[in-house]
Amino acid sequence: MKFGLIHYNAPGANLEEFLRYAVDTGFDCTELQCRDVWPEGEEHPERRAEEVRALAERLGIAISAFSAGNDFVVLEEDVVAAQVARMKRICDLAEILGTKVIRTEGGQPKESVPEDRWVDAMAGCFRRCLEFAEPRGIRFAVDNHGYVTNAPGILPALFEAVPSPSVGTNLDTMNYRWWGNSVEECDRLYEQVASKTFHTHLKDGTGSRKEYVGAALGEGEIHLDHAVRTLKAAGYQGPWIAEYEGRTDSAEGYRKCLEWMKAHID
Repeated sequence: MKFGLIHYNAPGANLEEFLRYAVDTGFDCTELQCRDVWPEGEEHPERRAEEVRALAERLGIAISAFSAGNDFVVLEEDVVAAQVARMKRICDLAEILGTKVIRTEGGQPKESVPEDRWVDAMAGCFRRCLEFAEPRGIRFAVDNHGYVTNAPGILPALFEAVPSPSVGTNLDTMNYRWWGNSVEECDRLYEQVASKTFHTHLKDGTGSRKEYVGAALGEGEIHLDHAVRTLKAAGYQGPWIAEYEGRTDSAEGYRKCLEWMKAHID
């Protein structure tokens, strides 16, 4: 069993400092962001990915997932083709890093894609990505994030539209609450997607939208124990990844998150 953190809102002025903090604090793994390997203007991200993997191996920390930063809420053929081509390269980079889990976005709402076409748009992009993902055993963990994939029913509809073992979710325990669901409804939503969960963001806090305040695990209103039990009952065996968005020191916040995970996840 591995406990990790996301490279977001965490200590470290650069990637190496962040990884050293993670190792020194006791984390086993981390999810990396696209910009860690493929920052804007980088023409040779493959070479950078090899350097990052070597650094992680030297420090003794695994890479649990690679965040794609994609937007699949698109319908225009040229935009779809560009997004799919970019995702193929993201998958190449992930394999260099040593992971086959891609944390993906659904995408952003936009006037060119009506809400009743969100699932169609995302499904169309994912279907085209399966051609290069399925043969390689790559899995897309679609985050319940932002205004699109947090909406009740969206992810189950996407899984029905793309019934592939390569398409599942990255379950973020706070984001459903942020969207506006009650804490009790969040519990039901965890149960709805548990069997398709490939990766996690264990996150706590209180409130929704403008009232949202992040917290260390166990210090907010989210029923984290229920989320963990639900995932375990569904057979989840992946890493448990903390994401901290509290207002206090991030080093202390992530340390508290790790303590909670070690105390509550057998």
